[in-house]
Amino acid sequence: MSDFLQLSGRTFLVFGVANRKSVAWFVAQSLESQGARVLYSVRSAARKQSLEALLAGKPVFLCDVEEPGAVERLAAELLAAGHRELHGIVHAIAFANYREGFKPFHETKRADFLQATGITAFSLVEIARAFKPQLTTDASVVTIGISSLQVTPDNYGYLGPIKAALESCVRFLAKSFSADTAVRFNAVGAGPLKTSASAGIPGYLESYLYAEKLTFRKRNLATQEVANAVLFLLSPRSSGVNGTTLVVDAGLGANYFDQEIIRLAMRPAT
Repeated sequence: MSDFLQLSGRTFLVFGVANRKSVAWFVAQSLESQGARVLYSVRSAARKQSLEALLAGKPVFLCDVEEPGAVERLAAELLAAGHRELHGIVHAIAFANYREGFKPFHETKRADFLQATGITAFSLVEIARAFKPQLTTDASVVTIGISSLQVTPDNYGYLGPIKAALESCVRFLAKSFSADTAVRFNAVGAGPLKTSASAGIPGYLESYLYAEKLTFRKRNLATQEVANAVLFLLSPRSSGVNGTTLVVDAGLGANYFDQEIIRLAMRPAT
């Protein structure tokens, strides 16, 4: 087996596996295919039970990042289980409360915004702090962002500004850790994907199909393509990349004036 990425024999902690469609699942499977060992952190006992067949025989731990002290307990649990060194962490966690549907941004509730910020963005800070003693000096931490923070999709709601906070946390963590380690922090800015989480967003299908027309290749991303980028950032091969966002969007963000989209937009109403 070729080990160009030099991942074989390394140990990684992956947060965020929800099902077979999860970015975290694709990343974990790709890591294992390269000879790496993956430790899985899932949100709850119920989630662990739902993943029983998928994660059979794999080391699975519980951690609800919304619960105070949960991340620190997970770090201690991994130590007790003999996992003293981590070569990297994958943070694929996000949450927003859309149960009441989408409202204008200025009507966002304080409690909803703070909850989503804690889970989606600040959890990365807590994870970095708790696992700093276990991270090898050249470890890599990768989170999943979005392809553009400049767009304002109505059906993404207040999670857009929170993803901006997540990317800012990446940069500040990269600088903070540089004082005494070579640990790197990066994000993958993914274009629209077919995941179970995205399927729960009202109107997502229409947005997904629109985004597909804006890609250069007229074909949206496969989740595996995002996972491939994550693996690169986790590997020593990306040692010169730190505090940045690697955009993976098949050209979506550079094709606003696509001729076909212009033609459709300017077509007279019938």
